[in-house]
Amino acid sequence: MSGVTVVPLCLLAVLGLLGGIGITALGPGGVLPTVGLFTLTSLSASQVAGTAIVTHIAAGVVGSVAFLHSGQLRRPDTRRTALVLAVVAAIGTPIGIVCNTLVSDRVFGIILAVIVGSVAILLWYRQRRESATASTGSPDRHPPLAIVGGIGLAVAVVSGIVGIGGPMLTVPLLIACGVPVLESLAAAQVQSIVIATAGTVGYAAHGAIDWPLAAVVGIPELAGVLIGWKIAHALPTRTLKYALIVVLLALAPYLAWSA
Repeated sequence: MSGVTVVPLCLLAVLGLLGGIGITALGPGGVLPTVGLFTLTSLSASQVAGTAIVTHIAAGVVGSVAFLHSGQLRRPDTRRTALVLAVVAAIGTPIGIVCNTLVSDRVFGIILAVIVGSVAILLWYRQRRESATASTGSPDRHPPLAIVGGIGLAVAVVSGIVGIGGPMLTVPLLIACGVPVLESLAAAQVQSIVIATAGTVGYAAHGAIDWPLAAVVGIPELAGVLIGWKIAHALPTRTLKYALIVVLLALAPYLAWSA
């Protein structure tokens, strides 16, 4: 387990739990195991990404089943969005794995911080516009498939590089495009299964996965996924959106600093 002592192992388990909660309650969450593995262990960048990404397979499956049970993945628009995200994830994730060997940790950390901060600002703008036009009663809608595909491909590449599952970026981007919060969360769970599976195969081929550490993070993450799903259905949509903005704005400077 790469010589990790008891305290860091406990912290990794806690981050796994919180990450799981974030994945299904807000979208951002999958980045927490990556951050923990990067800061609490001596793993290389590729080992951090590989070990983190493998934990998202089971989390994505459990999350998808949960949102299927609650009905979001039974809706035609959500299923269509999820399918497009999954297909392009199979293309983008391997590209991200290759990029992992070419992009320095510092440069990519700064880029990711900029992306996360930009998504938060975009989501805040979307919420303000919704509040200003609430009297028109215009419904939320899924964007054209080409836009969904572009979002999915970009997120899959980023996910392949740093080992996140995808919902961290996909959910706020879909919400900013007009997709309801719970449907965004549901579609992103399906995408994360493909990203995590393709990422696991790729990084395993390079021997870049620490399986014991993956278990330490991944098992609590599964429990967190179910907790987060319940939270997502207990809080009002408006509350979820503002919580998501706060989480993203908090993550952005940390990512830049830790790079």
